[in-house]
Amino acid sequence: MTTMTETSARFREFKMPDVGEGLTEAEILKWFVQPGDTVTDGQVVCEVETAKAAVELPIPFDGVVHELRFPEGTTVDVGQVIIAIDVAPGSGDAPAPAAAPAQEPVEAPAAEAEPKGRTPVLVGYGVAESSTKRRPRKGVSAAPEAAAVAAAVQAELNGHAAPAAAPAPAPAPAVPAQAGAQDGGRPLAKPPVRKLAKDLGIDLATVVPTGKDGVITREDVHAAAAPAATAPVAAPAPSQAAPEAPAAAVAPASARETRIPVKGVRKAIAQAMVGSAFTAPHVTEFVTVDVTRTMKLVAELKEDKDMAGVRVNPLLIIAKALLVAIKRNPEVNAAWDEANQEIVQKHYVNLGIAAATPRGLIVPNIKDAHDKTLPQLAAALGELVTTARDGKTSPAAMAGGTVTITNVGVFGVDTGTPILNPGESAILAVGAIKLQPWVHKGKVKPRQVTTLALSFDHRLVDGELGSKVLADVAAILEQPKRLITWA
Repeated sequence: MTTMTETSARFREFKMPDVGEGLTEAEILKWFVQPGDTVTDGQVVCEVETAKAAVELPIPFDGVVHELRFPEGTTVDVGQVIIAIDVAPGSGDAPAPAAAPAQEPVEAPAAEAEPKGRTPVLVGYGVAESSTKRRPRKGVSAAPEAAAVAAAVQAELNGHAAPAAAPAPAPAPAVPAQAGAQDGGRPLAKPPVRKLAKDLGIDLATVVPTGKDGVITREDVHAAAAPAATAPVAAPAPSQAAPEAPAAAVAPASARETRIPVKGVRKAIAQAMVGSAFTAPHVTEFVTVDVTRTMKLVAELKEDKDMAGVRVNPLLIIAKALLVAIKRNPEVNAAWDEANQEIVQKHYVNLGIAAATPRGLIVPNIKDAHDKTLPQLAAALGELVTTARDGKTSPAAMAGGTVTITNVGVFGVDTGTPILNPGESAILAVGAIKLQPWVHKGKVKPRQVTTLALSFDHRLVDGELGSKVLADVAAILEQPKRLITWA
């Protein structure tokens, strides 16, 4: 924690908390306050994104914002100070903020005290095993320029820019064209940036660098190339050779490709899917079923006064059908414990619903869905979907799922082969419900038809069990009265 001499009691600092059960870092998405703003206990001051979800952070005390330690878009380690609050405003002139004290590297003794392969988190969660290589910490350094270049390169490879030295971002000052050169020699830029400049026909010596320590970034090259790509081509100066092709013919790289850093929810999705696909042996089975009677039931329930105020749709009946199928085949609701070589049978169902959000696919779950009545299940589904679309799903809401439903039919897709959510034994994919010719009572008639796909972990669910579960779901959707006779 930063020491503020003489006024230490006046200023309080708020650190990045562990908002997701052992997570070690979060990205600041948005600040809701600025220096000079008055805040009260419990007021939300910023929104951060972890590997699981976007979370709003409330400040735990009253006062006036003195300093924001990191700008928006910065990835911050758990435990670092992100904001300083003046809790006794008006008691005297505030001292000048320290130069980004939260960005100072962790001292070696503290780092050495942790066991190898484990990273520290806040009190209450113990320590977490490191699943990925942590990015190097960056601090103020008087190393030669080559070290500065290496730090900038590593920062971009890690998917984020180096933390700014000032508490808030400010426009880069004008830098002479040669500011990025090493001792008047080659401009400072890493190999991919040099290749980009060469492809665009940009002389790095003419590019104004905005990176740390005068390093030229990809954005600097694009900025230099943009005018040449959009402005009319001027006649070359007498001392210059005419270009081989008009500048407009050279399309900027940004028009051909976009590079998006893999972090936050997307990084977690990628790691989870790779881990699941190459750990659990997947088996997927399919069945096509006539759901005409289910669609009629949905229409009737929409008019039922007992369902007033809740959203009724086919997904509600499908979810209830899966819960009944699990009740009839409880062995499918389990997990594989690799460490203890055990199958963990779950006597509860936390039903996951895959939801597409602007930040990627997330799978919040309805806790103890097996105990809910149809109106309660409908209300829980509606709340889950609304919260997910608003980006307000908490990490706790996505933890502890047992079985998942993914509704790919909303995109007009017939079916798919879904990948298991890590730690779960089965996932049901629901395809689009379409009017199709179907043999009904010996005659070909137009009927509402869909295709279901059930993927399961073949280590603990064999073909017979998986087939029974899928067949039960299909039978209920074909004859919804089985929700009563089988429940």
